[in-house]
Amino acid sequence: MSEPQRANQQEAAIPAQPGGADARTPKRLPAGGQRGGPPWMGAGMPAERSMNFGPSARRLLARLRPHRLHLAAVITLAVASVGLSVIGPKVLGHATDLIFTGVIGRQLPAGTSAEQAVDAARAAGNDNFADMLARMDVVPGVGVDFTALGRVLLLALGLYLAASLLMWWQGWLLTGVVQRAVFGLRADVEEKLNRLPLPYFDRQPRGELLSRVTNDIDNIAQSLQQTLSQLLTSLLTVVGVLGMMFWISPLLALVALVAVPLSVLVTAQIAKRSQRRFIAQWTHTGELNGQIEEAFTGHELVKVFGRQREVEAAFHAKNEELFRASFGAQFISGIIMPAMFFIGNLSYVAIAVVGGLRVASGTMSLGDVQAFIQYSRQFTQPLTQVASMANLLQSGVASAERVFAVLDAEEQEPDPVAPARVTDPHGRVEFEHVSFRYAPDKPLIEDLSLVAEPGHTVAIVGPTGAGKTTLVNLIMRFYELDAGRITLDGVDVTTLNRDDLRGRIGMVLQDTWLFGGTIRDNIAYGRPDATEEEILAAARATFVDRFVRSLPDGYDTVIDEEGSNVSAGEKQLITIARAFLADPALLILDEATSSVDTRTEVLLQQAMAALRSERTSFVIAHRLSTIRDADLILMMEDGRIVEQGTHEQLLAAQGAYHRLYQAQFQQAVSGDDPVAVPA
Repeated sequence: MSEPQRANQQEAAIPAQPGGADARTPKRLPAGGQRGGPPWMGAGMPAERSMNFGPSARRLLARLRPHRLHLAAVITLAVASVGLSVIGPKVLGHATDLIFTGVIGRQLPAGTSAEQAVDAARAAGNDNFADMLARMDVVPGVGVDFTALGRVLLLALGLYLAASLLMWWQGWLLTGVVQRAVFGLRADVEEKLNRLPLPYFDRQPRGELLSRVTNDIDNIAQSLQQTLSQLLTSLLTVVGVLGMMFWISPLLALVALVAVPLSVLVTAQIAKRSQRRFIAQWTHTGELNGQIEEAFTGHELVKVFGRQREVEAAFHAKNEELFRASFGAQFISGIIMPAMFFIGNLSYVAIAVVGGLRVASGTMSLGDVQAFIQYSRQFTQPLTQVASMANLLQSGVASAERVFAVLDAEEQEPDPVAPARVTDPHGRVEFEHVSFRYAPDKPLIEDLSLVAEPGHTVAIVGPTGAGKTTLVNLIMRFYELDAGRITLDGVDVTTLNRDDLRGRIGMVLQDTWLFGGTIRDNIAYGRPDATEEEILAAARATFVDRFVRSLPDGYDTVIDEEGSNVSAGEKQLITIARAFLADPALLILDEATSSVDTRTEVLLQQAMAALRSERTSFVIAHRLSTIRDADLILMMEDGRIVEQGTHEQLLAAQGAYHRLYQAQFQQAVSGDDPVAVPA
């Protein structure tokens, strides 16, 4: 966020929403965060549900449309890979048949035919063995054909190797598709944020907005990557394996399918009981994070007021609640895998018994039974993955809805197609019957008119919430007027290009903003094309040079993102130097000297006097001593200008300004003693 956009944080009288921030934003698990369990537990963990899954999912998938050729290749490779993998067990079953046939053949007398061996078994009363021999391609007296067995095993190895290579290729293509789609989504969000009006950021908690543009987009990428790959592969595997199972033995396929509804029923019952505990776990996690962040942010105040024990007690209490909720959630949901294994083993036993009986009866070969057991194992795993991926997809779509809410937010009014230009800039600003309110039912500024002449300094004073910062925000078109108009050198600001308008304005705020970089870079932010001499001149004029020379690295001193390696007053000096370097036609100073000491303030007053010369200046001030020399002082109350004039005129009027001046400067002598008010 740019420095001017922070102006509204000073005194903008934005009405609080009913219920506070929690009323605006329901509590939720941070998207992309850990959900408190290993990956296989996805089937038993309720994902955060989207409000409108179908349309949001279609809109998310539509962002993949420009990559449809790559997606077609991904699907083709997945079909080929799964197809080769599904054929593998059948080929290995044939290898088992070769081994089993060789073992049986070596035990039969050489020189006899297979038919004779079958007849001999029936004559001996061993009908089951005879039926099994009749189905086998056995040669009496001949053992295992290792040449044929080697060819079959090499074929199986080739199938699995080819399937792995195709799966790797598919994953490589899919990763590119997903990352390019998310790259485009992230770029769209960034561009959208630059087109959103300042009121949008007023209504959105900063952490919530950051979560949408970082965590939620990361969660979308993760969800798409995993679901598109594993969901596609799992569904294809289920279809392929089920087809092979019915091809080998419809009876055994029905036996295996009995386990599916039983697994779903058990999983659903366990998930229902663990859902409440997972919700409690996520809730307690968020509350604990909030406590920790609050304690760290206010660490100095905690120390000053000696509240360490209370903070530690609150932490341990919430940590205990989180422990109990997490233990219950993990334990109950952890039952899913043992239950699935138990049901899978029951299915395995049933298939083995029925399959063994069919081998003994000669209706199936041993290799087919072995292949079927492998297929039954492969069948349950993708079903669990599908359930897990469905949950993950829900989470991804929920994150997509939050990101789409940003993309669908109402944008600021577009700049005029043919914007006007200020051909003869002097800095004359005029408010003509201006009205503005943040909330429709709460008026703030009503029918305000004033004129700031070129080169004049206009000071704006008044109690907190009077609308002082709002006034300058309206000049910069951070908010749109409800009525009236504001002109700059006779040109309506709504007819100007926003960049052109704001490029003529320099602003120094009470809350300083410095980015991670050198002091030189922070000063040059006001005018990136400035020369070294111009940067040094601005620094000397605003007394930045005085303390920078004492630093080991001078102007190359790197300021961290929090600006913690320079004092508050030094940060303010740097921001004033930045505005000095920009050399704007219109200057806005919002309590710009509040963070400096008295001696530095005197020096800054001199620097800002030079800075304000020959340009119009709006000065928002609480210290009335800083605006005595202003050409015009506006006294505001409840969004209205109740008084205006010079310092002397307003004091003589004995009105609101005089009362504010007295309240600020009167010093109680003692008890009921009279007060001394400086002239």
